[in-house]
Amino acid sequence: MNNQGYLLLVEDEQLVQENNKMILERRGYAIRQAYTLAEAKEFTEEEPPLAIVLDIQLPDGNGIDFLQELRETSNVPVLLLTAMGTPEDVVLGLCAGGDDYLAKPYELPVFLMRVEALIRRASLIPDKLAIGPLMIETASSRAFINGVDMRLQQKEYALLQQLVQQPEKVLSAECLYEKVWGQKMHGDGNALRKAISNLRTKLEDSGYTITMSRGKGYCFEKV
Repeated sequence: MNNQGYLLLVEDEQLVQENNKMILERRGYAIRQAYTLAEAKEFTEEEPPLAIVLDIQLPDGNGIDFLQELRETSNVPVLLLTAMGTPEDVVLGLCAGGDDYLAKPYELPVFLMRVEALIRRASLIPDKLAIGPLMIETASSRAFINGVDMRLQQKEYALLQQLVQQPEKVLSAECLYEKVWGQKMHGDGNALRKAISNLRTKLEDSGYTITMSRGKGYCFEKV
């Protein structure tokens, strides 16, 4: 049995909801069901779930928009479950903040394994990440240098989180933009460049910086 929180299923198709609920409850998970984004928002605000299974096409809006809003305050793992299964759809969903993506139709045992793998991975993410004098609190979406709050804007924090997860690796501007802003950059990187510049300034006393490789992207590394 699993008694650590609940799983939130956001899906408007009754049969899909009941099948997913059935196989997860057999594994001992507590389940809450939302048929609209409004219901999903009420659940997440009332009590954060262990993980979310999220459809994209819902009666009152697009699940991607809900996911982007959720990512401003929460790192809860999300499995996107949708009939939209083109490579472009998958990239958009993952860059918007989805942790995994499963296209319909699918086999229930595969669905179960994907959900449980998602939960296992999420359990390995620490609440706090220390890098020298830099401390990142994933639960509160805040960062500190020697205990002093960096006072990051939402986009600045999201960028820093993306970069520090892969130190000394160059991440493309396009992918960073899509992950943080949830849409394609379309050649206009001014917002990204401004946020990176602000981050560099705020990182000055940390011993780390963000370097740019022209034509390749950005990298978080020691000064």
